Amino acid sequence: MAQYNITIDSEILHYLFVKGTKDEKLAKLLESVLNQILVAQATEQIKAEPYERTEERQDYRNGYYSRNLVTRVGTLTLRVPRLRNGKFTTDLFNRYQRSEQALLLALMEMVVNGVSTRKIEEITYELCGTEFSKSTISELCKNLDPIITAWNSRPLREKSFPFVIVDAMVIRVREEGRVRQRSVLIAVGINEDGYREVLGLMIGDSESEDSWSEFFSWLKQRGLHGVDLVVSDHHRGLVQAICRHFQGATWQRCQTHFMRNILDKTPRALQKELHAKLKPILKHQISEQQGCY
Repeated sequence: MAQYNITIDSEILHYLFVKGTKDEKLAKLLESVLNQILVAQATEQIKAEPYERTEERQDYRNGYYSRNLVTRVGTLTLRVPRLRNGKFTTDLFNRYQRSEQALLLALMEMVVNGVSTRKIEEITYELCGTEFSKSTISELCKNLDPIITAWNSRPLREKSFPFVIVDAMVIRVREEGRVRQRSVLIAVGINEDGYREVLGLMIGDSESEDSWSEFFSWLKQRGLHGVDLVVSDHHRGLVQAICRHFQGATWQRCQTHFMRNILDKTPRALQKELHAKLKPILKHQISEQQGCY
């Protein structure tokens, strides 16, 4: 292991004993030590001190560039040596790069789990003492696009899905500088082994029959087969699209939507009582069933 001679000048000593908070003092000291280590490593790589003439010299120094290093005691500004004919190498940033990658993955996971970019900005400031702007987080999450696209386009031919549940949710998306409401069409399949799997998502203009027909055609092109029962709400366009694309399958009205429709027609004072009486009925019986021919 290499040994380095580290010096602490009077300015650093004054800062340690007089100025700043505890973390600021440690950051100032650590920054000075790491910068001296970088200079020493450059000397090792070049095999010569600055301005030293020697036959073993491998390269020449060519100034520095600044690089920030986020630590628990604050952000350090390091002066990384440049070489004229080669590239300066150091192990100093390896651990930092692994930690940075872990942080970036954690940020993307938060977005996937529904945490807003504004909330992530606040969390990273509390944890790291530095900010990741909302635009930076949005750009970062673009790395997820090819992964999500590959998953959402995967073939479905390997397994049959006798039971399929379809629904839509309305979300706000930014398109061409404007925030608009769009419908996300979702299909969840249950395979012959009883395992549930999200089959795919598609953005639609509305929950019209045409939008659902396009969605079902896309699922079948990817290999969806063996569908015996489709569960959905009672949206007319949706039911018609189901009957058109899954002929011979049975359509069943979603009990959750059915319950919601009933309670919407019930006076508020009676909703709780009616819900308690309807729940055991729906638990043991199929609320409504209709064949598609």
